[in-house]
Amino acid sequence: MTEEQQDQHEVEGRVKWFDPAKGFGFVVADDREGDILLHANVLRNFGQSSVAENARIRVLVQDTSRGSQAVEVLEIQPPAIEPGFGIEDLNQNDAEATAALALEPARVKWFDKIKGFGFANIYGRPEDVFIHIEVLRRSGFADLQPGEAICLRVIEGKRGRMAVQIVSWETAMRDKK
Repeated sequence: MTEEQQDQHEVEGRVKWFDPAKGFGFVVADDREGDILLHANVLRNFGQSSVAENARIRVLVQDTSRGSQAVEVLEIQPPAIEPGFGIEDLNQNDAEATAALALEPARVKWFDKIKGFGFANIYGRPEDVFIHIEVLRRSGFADLQPGEAICLRVIEGKRGRMAVQIVSWETAMRDKK
């Protein structure tokens, strides 16, 4: 074990904010003062391009002369779900029913945070899958990038197929093993 690895310690906390365009954000630890830098590369190594505010996170942290920074993301849990948010099709699904749905591999076609929605393509299927920003937040993401590999749990809504949960490709593959 190198000296650098010995100086690393595990921290649990919540995401204060993360801006994919800036390439960084901050974590607030449960048991210590001061913000912890979360760089986009560290998040990408975990398999996500963004993370939602207030998501629970477990990271390895290294203290440097410039402050504390995350060197590895170990786990991300989506922020607490606020009841009901106006999309009837989604409000009818409970957590148990959602977890029973198969994960379908997909690529993000486009997502616009300002509009609050986007679409993904499921491998081997011709139709698009609608992704609402609340589903994104409930899944622990803040944004999606075109071409990003993800896995979706999908339902048949009144207007077509729509995502009820998003999981990063890497997380889905890790959990599959």
